[in-house]
Amino acid sequence: MITIVDYGMGNLRSVQKAFESLGFAARVCAQPDELQPEDKLVLPGVGAFRDAIAELRRQQWVNPILDHLAADRPFLGICLGLQLLLEISHEDGEWQGLGVIPGEVVRFADSPERKVPHMGWNQVRYRTGCPLFADIPQDSHFYFVHSYHVVPHDSGVVAATTQYGGEFTSAIQRGRMFATQFHPEKSQAVGLQLLRNFAGL
Repeated sequence: MITIVDYGMGNLRSVQKAFESLGFAARVCAQPDELQPEDKLVLPGVGAFRDAIAELRRQQWVNPILDHLAADRPFLGICLGLQLLLEISHEDGEWQGLGVIPGEVVRFADSPERKVPHMGWNQVRYRTGCPLFADIPQDSHFYFVHSYHVVPHDSGVVAATTQYGGEFTSAIQRGRMFATQFHPEKSQAVGLQLLRNFAGL
């Protein structure tokens, strides 16, 4: 079963519908104690980092998520769900994240070469061998909407990068933990292929 974390800040139904369109059972779950060891966990997210981490703590999702990751069970973070894995976010202050990936979440610097937020289609260059990108052409376009991006301290977790007035990390992998800054559920055929790859882990 693919379980999508419902903590009040995600594009939940579109993620669920995308998996179901591929023939995979997916459920939206608001009760942490319903998470099963065999579940593949998806953490979506839209909105402010501060509010998101506060809701994960208030609804007691933090320990179940950390336990799932510690057991190296399949996990997919999407957009804010990637940023929450980092130690610190500098979005409107300084906020502690889940601390799974050493590093920070920072705002794109303003420059004539880019508008903030980064919104729309952009190319993704992935690391060869990352199972999340199996059967996806290199430099495929995915859909982004964000003003902040992750800066992992360990380059070994970087699974994909994107150019936007400079290079930034657009996907990470550690074991069976994956997370993307882009929205696969909004990225048409290549996004559906990525979700298919995750569901098939």
